[in-house]
Amino acid sequence: VRQCHLQEDFFFMYFIFQQDLAPAHAAKSTKDWFTKKQLEVLAWPANSPDLNVIENLWAIVKRKIRDRKPTTLDQLKQNIATAWEAVSAETCDKLVKSMPRRLQAVIQSKGAATKY
Repeated sequence: VRQCHLQEDFFFMYFIFQQDLAPAHAAKSTKDWFTKKQLEVLAWPANSPDLNVIENLWAIVKRKIRDRKPTTLDQLKQNIATAWEAVSAETCDKLVKSMPRRLQAVIQSKGAATKY
């Protein structure tokens, strides 16, 4: 059973969701959910983690919670929240500032994989 656990209290804010074209993101049920919620979605090329710093942030969070073994959804949410809070502003800033280098690397590799 697939559910969206997005906090309902976020819906008063303006969001643009960035989705790559991974199969789960392109599924009819996913598209229908975004339409129903009237949320704007920015299409993004599939398999492009080198252009998406959130992938690096998720990797950092995953490393921080790797050894924790939550037994409930609430424990998992708390582990993730704690790990996110531990990511420094400097880390985020470095990732954002790496975008020009990332773009240049993609151009130089003619769209092939990069070190990012």
